[in-house]
Amino acid sequence: MSARTDSDAHSDTEDPDEEYGTEEARRARWTATVAGALLTLAGLAASLIRLGRSVPALVPSAYALGAAVCALAAFLGSRGRTRRALWLLVAGVMVMAIGDQSD
Repeated sequence: MSARTDSDAHSDTEDPDEEYGTEEARRARWTATVAGALLTLAGLAASLIRLGRSVPALVPSAYALGAAVCALAAFLGSRGRTRRALWLLVAGVMVMAIGDQSD
């Protein structure tokens, strides 16, 4: 039988900012926010461009959906949820790529 010490109990509830440092956490938040915002703008622009052409409705809607996912990632990134934001950015770009392949 091993007893848990106070230091073991504290290690389970550590703040992620303390693990990497506040400067790295701030940089990760800014990176996720800016990347999400840029990908959102790119997806919306591509959606609007595709609306003017004669393409299936799936194409502009895929770009718009991908842009919405990237906007959610930007929001989560600004709140410090950078790992979730990264995966949402990947998913948003994948949805936009599916729309591009349908073109």
